[in-house]
Amino acid sequence: MKLPVALVGDESLVPCVDGESRRYIGLDAAASTAALPSVVDRVIEFLPSYSSVHRGAGYKSQLATARYEEAREAALDFAGREGRDDVAIICRNTTEAINHLVYRLDLHESDVIVATVIEHHANLLPWSRVATCRYVECGPDGTFTLDDVVDALDAVPRPRLLTISGASNITGWMPPIDEIIDAAQARGVQVMVDGAQLAPHRPLPIDADFVAWSGHKMYAPFGAGVLVGPRRAFIDGDPFLAGGGAVDLVDLDEVVWTTPPDREEAGSPNVVGAVALHAAITELTNLGWPAIIEHDRHLAKTLRGGLSTIAGVRVLGPELSCDTLPVATFTLEVVPFALVAARLSHEFAIGVRHGCFCAHPYLIRLLGLDHDEVARFQKDVRRGDRRSMPGAVRASCGVNTSDDDVRQLLEAVAVIASGAPAPCDYVQDPASGDYFPASTHGWPVDARSRGGSCSPG
Repeated sequence: MKLPVALVGDESLVPCVDGESRRYIGLDAAASTAALPSVVDRVIEFLPSYSSVHRGAGYKSQLATARYEEAREAALDFAGREGRDDVAIICRNTTEAINHLVYRLDLHESDVIVATVIEHHANLLPWSRVATCRYVECGPDGTFTLDDVVDALDAVPRPRLLTISGASNITGWMPPIDEIIDAAQARGVQVMVDGAQLAPHRPLPIDADFVAWSGHKMYAPFGAGVLVGPRRAFIDGDPFLAGGGAVDLVDLDEVVWTTPPDREEAGSPNVVGAVALHAAITELTNLGWPAIIEHDRHLAKTLRGGLSTIAGVRVLGPELSCDTLPVATFTLEVVPFALVAARLSHEFAIGVRHGCFCAHPYLIRLLGLDHDEVARFQKDVRRGDRRSMPGAVRASCGVNTSDDDVRQLLEAVAVIASGAPAPCDYVQDPASGDYFPASTHGWPVDARSRGGSCSPG
């Protein structure tokens, strides 16, 4: 099968402010992807057999249990864990997986965790609220070197763990992850890799001690994520969640927890999400990494290179020759980032992400903001006004993105950057910082009341 491949909803038409309906161009794969048709087919095929997992002798329950455990095995294979005594814990998403690991490592304030400033909030906040974080800084281009990481690993006191993203959700930059893992483990430091952005685009690092990723970023938007790690890490201590399915025996004053991974998955699991994740893994495997990587590199070059040639556009991140995922985050000199995103959507039917992308420390550095500017933004936000919030626009591609999709984005950005007037008036909502057309033009009337993508991230 050749790329690009169609996803569910690719031919959807959406209303624009000129009264026309246009094909929706989804360029927000870094946030969430639409479903692969094969994933939907697998879910529909499974639904008549849906039943409780691990809790019934009936045929449907046994079948559902088998499909759930097959998904677990597929996740281990996808993470390259064949022949290792590792477990795959099925969670809601990467955020839950990281919080799960933070709890199970039984961290204390005296424990040092090495992280980097490029991390998504999901890989910053869970660690910093229970342990002491030591951060690897980045340069103005948003990158750091292996030596930078080694310096943080060698600092005293010795860190307990290094946690790092396999790829940035803002710039698409990929740290030299294999060399970093080798350096950390040579020093006796375990490594956790946030693979949320990496998983749909590149193989996950097989030597990481722990890795987490989400189905909703890899064409299985049914609410399942995975935490993979050595079985021994989950044997001692209480599980993250307590409840049915995690125990062998319960008395009013005593609990005998069962063995991992079951002890880590209390309650009824998301078996449909697991089935969908398995189907996505199968489809990505069939597409093959060489084809996916070639497609990614072509789109990254076209997207980032094309944006960089438009007058008044600044592309954030490393130089264009750097190998990145097909992600481009940019600003315009004369148009607020939130207005750019609104115009792309309402006038051109192009869906992008804007704001801070749940990675505020990284974006602040990429934008070159100083302490006083950040303090002013914080003051405004505390009084409920997000109109001055810093941010940028992000376009990100998936297996369904075509050259024509990228071309239409570049043409639309060029129109906006040229200073051409909008065909309608836009108003900015102080509570979210987002812009909306003065009239709805077929969009949901209550869109503004529900917040926007500049809302807290």
